[in-house]
Amino acid sequence: MKTIHQCQTLGLKNATIVICFFFSGLVFGATTDKQLVDENFKATILLHKEFVSIPNLPANPEMMMKNIYWAQNQYSELGFQTSLLTTDSLPLLLAEKQFNPDYKTILFYFHIDGQPVNEHAWEQENPFIPELKEKDSDGNWTRIDWQKLNETINDEWRIFGRAAADDKAPITMFLTALKILKMKGEEPKFNVKVIFDPEEEYGSSGLKSTLNQYKERYQADYFIVMDGPAHSSNKPTVTFGCRGIVAANITTFGAKLPQHSGHYGNYSPNPVFSLANILASMKDSNGRVLIKDYYQGVELSAETLKLLNAVPFDANEINTALGIHAAEKVGTNYQESLQYPSLNVRQIGTSWTGEGLKTVIPEYATAHLDVRLVPETKASEQLEKIKKHIEEQGYYVIDSDPTDAQRKQYPKIVKFNGSQGTNAFRTDPDSDFGTKVRASIAKGFNEEPVVIRMMGGTVPIVPVINILGIPTVIIPMVNMDNSQHNPNENIRIGNIKQGIHTSLSLLMYEF
Repeated sequence: MKTIHQCQTLGLKNATIVICFFFSGLVFGATTDKQLVDENFKATILLHKEFVSIPNLPANPEMMMKNIYWAQNQYSELGFQTSLLTTDSLPLLLAEKQFNPDYKTILFYFHIDGQPVNEHAWEQENPFIPELKEKDSDGNWTRIDWQKLNETINDEWRIFGRAAADDKAPITMFLTALKILKMKGEEPKFNVKVIFDPEEEYGSSGLKSTLNQYKERYQADYFIVMDGPAHSSNKPTVTFGCRGIVAANITTFGAKLPQHSGHYGNYSPNPVFSLANILASMKDSNGRVLIKDYYQGVELSAETLKLLNAVPFDANEINTALGIHAAEKVGTNYQESLQYPSLNVRQIGTSWTGEGLKTVIPEYATAHLDVRLVPETKASEQLEKIKKHIEEQGYYVIDSDPTDAQRKQYPKIVKFNGSQGTNAFRTDPDSDFGTKVRASIAKGFNEEPVVIRMMGGTVPIVPVINILGIPTVIIPMVNMDNSQHNPNENIRIGNIKQGIHTSLSLLMYEF
């Protein structure tokens, strides 16, 4: 039997690694994906290290373009057609490849930018010089030499650096999976489009600005967003939706200027107390919102409750980690609580913001709210319910500071302003696409994935999902405790390996 000699480079600039395979039909057939992932894992980690070493803050367009060109080169080497799409800010990268005109097409989404950094808060000299670390006997993360990769690689090691997890790890995982398929001489079971967003952490304004112009370029049968942390168990996870968000401000008023608390205490009304009364009227002691029809439309069937209860959950563990005595009673467990719209007071402020305290009665008090939305509740509708509730407490509600005439006419005045907001999305886990995604991962891992019906947070590209109107799921693959957006962001080595297998499971499934 003829022996085939195949070499594959993993495309490292500073440490190019060429991996050669000598195989016959029998030998190749016996080579498993696990073996190939393990054999190429050092190269994968070094590829990730190289990528994380490129600073990716949109405030520096030149460096952002280096990130974009890095990804473009990687996909060009795999035979993908790549395009830089003009936006009103940084260009988007679209990579696409048709493997069979009869196949379905899946659009994958990654973001290539990172959150700002405060270097002084990091436990390393430079957040953009990734460090390999292991936990010592005291539970502290200590740096180890990259040469340790030549030994047995420990799944519990971590790579620390900005964007190491969010979102450069998933980019590396999926890219490696594509390269392994190419090494095997195989192709995905569907046509692939990949979009790289350079400003997700800043609202994805560039991507949103292209939806009319490039909507046809983005069209696909299905949409997979590869971002966010997996379930805390680190088991393969599929998330079928995310909550939306809308913000609002409630301001109450006292005298036109701050007043001396000695001269005017007991005479001039303090707006903080009226604000406190409004807020107290909105929730009961169990955390349930009392605003009329706030949860309207949210109905959890027996099947849905079964799905939610199947997600691993330990109330004592999470309450201990949070440092709380007990959870609010909006849902019977964590997953159930995420199926309802929330009402959160994120900050309260009055007029004095300098150092120290003053013995004054403030002229105003403002509560800054955010509302997490579910598909049954729309941003504009929830804001209107809040506004109506305030009116029912006897307040004259306006959207600007009161005039002297209004102050004289109305005893209780509130200024209420809301944002435009982002609505939620959710794909039915039992839909055709949902069933196939779950089946692909179950086949790859010989176990069912953790199914999250709705994640609590909001991704900026929800408007993109809603405008494209195609079934969408989120495949989160990084470790939950990755400190994304914070100092000392990190990715667990074992999650990189598992993410490659997750990507292979998807790529080899016929959708």
